[in-house]
Amino acid sequence: MDLDSQKIAKLLSECDSRFDLWIRLLDLHKARNMAEIGVWKGDFAERILMGCSQVEQYYMIDPWASLPDWNKPFNVAPAMFDEIYQEMLAKTDFASERRTILRGRTKDVVNDIPDGSLDFAYIDGDHTLRGITIDLIKILPKIREGGIIGGDDFTTTPWQHDTRYEPTLVCPYSVYFSEAMDLPIIALPHNQFLIKKERGANFSFLDVTGDYADISLNKLP
Repeated sequence: MDLDSQKIAKLLSECDSRFDLWIRLLDLHKARNMAEIGVWKGDFAERILMGCSQVEQYYMIDPWASLPDWNKPFNVAPAMFDEIYQEMLAKTDFASERRTILRGRTKDVVNDIPDGSLDFAYIDGDHTLRGITIDLIKILPKIREGGIIGGDDFTTTPWQHDTRYEPTLVCPYSVYFSEAMDLPIIALPHNQFLIKKERGANFSFLDVTGDYADISLNKLP
């Protein structure tokens, strides 16, 4: 995938949702094997599996369980998670032969995916500092050279929810992770990000939205 800023900007100008954005990017990337971390009700998986016929293997990683150490609004009661899991199954059943469900936390199930096998991974799970740290570190070895990592909730403020909950730190952590790994990262519309894994690459942070001039945490809730 060419990360030229003008080409990316042109492609993204025609996208009216994160679903449309990733369908177009995955078509451009010719992605066949991918994973999603944080599947929830299966909305993203359904749209990608419907819109990207070239995707042959879709790993779905999610505990679908109440977690005692996760302080976020989506940490609902066990009975609700059972309903959410069944809703996900129903939404993606049309592509059951293309999906592999890995029910558990990322660090506990990710090794069921072979190293270097994924063209793409999408992270939309635990957006706390702990969560995004574990997800990025654990998924990177599973991405092939030239593959990409994308993600949701790349927000310009850590206070995505009110102060009863842990802050959302997908941004700036994803940027600092990319810097540490010497990989390019792009801030995309609809609070999305994209990291490209490429041997010999250098870190760069391209903001095609103009919204990320200040990614510091010096912002009051």
